[in-house]
Amino acid sequence: MKKFLSEFKAFALKGNVVDMAVGVIIGGAFGAIVSSLINDIIMPLLGLLIKVDFNSWGVVLGDNPENLAPGAAAEAGLTVFYYGKFISAIVYFILIALAIFIVIRALRKAEEKAKKKEEPAPEKKPRLCPYCKQEVADDATRCPHCTSELPKE
Repeated sequence: MKKFLSEFKAFALKGNVVDMAVGVIIGGAFGAIVSSLINDIIMPLLGLLIKVDFNSWGVVLGDNPENLAPGAAAEAGLTVFYYGKFISAIVYFILIALAIFIVIRALRKAEEKAKKKEEPAPEKKPRLCPYCKQEVADDATRCPHCTSELPKE
């Protein structure tokens, strides 16, 4: 039993598992934000622009003797096929995918920018005397070590 618990502890506390758990929690919170954005802001504006409420689009399945609208038919206990809610779900999915794409793209750009700042400029190779192989200044005409005349570069 101790071996099982120690293996489980090692698994549960691995960096990848903890990172995934944090990602799931943040993803859930992000989903709630995007859900509110879509349901409370975008869909009403879209409905206002095209003068339609997608969630009310539906077809009453089976007998509808009183010719009830889908909302009233659902309240009366009839079966209603709400295809408008499906359209809303598709729009919701596309907007979530777009929001995640934008966030990941921004994070990648920030990451690339941080990497560029971290990378030092490549060091210039020191100039060496061709005779004694000692380092000399770039503008030197003679080697300070062996006093040889240096070729022009």
